[in-house]
Amino acid sequence: MENRHKKILEVLNKQKQVKVQDLSKLLQTSTVTIRKDLKLLEEKRLLFRNHGGASLESPYVNDRSVNEKEFINAPEKAAIGLQASKMIQDDQFIILASGTSILAMAKFINPLKKLTVVTSALNVAMELAKRENIEVLQLGGYLRSNSYSVIGHYSELILRETACSKLFLSVDGLDLDYGLTTTNALEAHLNQQMIASTKEVIILVDSTKFGKKSFGRICGIDQVDHIVTDRNIAPDIEKKIKSLGIDLTICE
Repeated sequence: MENRHKKILEVLNKQKQVKVQDLSKLLQTSTVTIRKDLKLLEEKRLLFRNHGGASLESPYVNDRSVNEKEFINAPEKAAIGLQASKMIQDDQFIILASGTSILAMAKFINPLKKLTVVTSALNVAMELAKRENIEVLQLGGYLRSNSYSVIGHYSELILRETACSKLFLSVDGLDLDYGLTTTNALEAHLNQQMIASTKEVIILVDSTKFGKKSFGRICGIDQVDHIVTDRNIAPDIEKKIKSLGIDLTICE
C-alpha cells in the first residue's frame, strides 16, 4: 500500500490533479481501492479529493478581502477585463456585479455614447462615475466590507424592476458539473436575481477558478452564455465548455 501511495503522490506532483479511473489503470487495481487510498492520503493532508479524483489544491474557496484578491492574477484579470469591455455596445443597459475582474473591466469602459450600468459594487460605481457618458444605478442594501458590494432585499427589489441586455458576473468558483459559486450565500441570491433581470450572462473568470467550489451556489452552467478567461485554461476544460455550446473567449 505504501508503494501505491507513493506512486499516486508522484503522479499528482507531476500533473497537479488525477482521476480515479486513470490511477486504477496505471496501478492495475480497482477504483474502490484507489478511492480508499485517496481518502487516506487526504486524511494525512497530502492531497484534496474532488469529483472523480484528487488535486494538490483545495477545490473550496474561502472568503478574502477584495484588497487582497485585487493583486492575485492581476495581469490575467486585466486582460479579461479589457476583452469583456469590448463586448459592450453604445446605448445599452447592462449589469456589472462585484469582484476584482469586474473592477478591472470597469477601468476600460469609456463609451462614446450613453451607457447605463446597474451595479452592486461601490468600487465599480466610483470608477465608472469618472466617465461622463455613463449613467450609474447603484444598488442599495447591506454593505459587505470584504468586497465593497451590497446585498439584500433592497437590491433585489430594484433588480426586479429592471431589464438589461447583458450581465457581467465574476465568481469565486466555477465547476462545470456543480455550477457557479461565491463565498457569500446572500450575494449568490442577488446574483440569481441579476441573471433573471438580463438577457445574456457573461462570466469573467481567471483560469485558477475552474474546478473550485464555494459556499453559495449561484446557478448551473446551463444558464451561462459566454465565458471570458485567460490562456492558462486547461485543454480539457476548454473542450468541455465548447461541447456545452457556451461561447468561450480566451485572452492572451
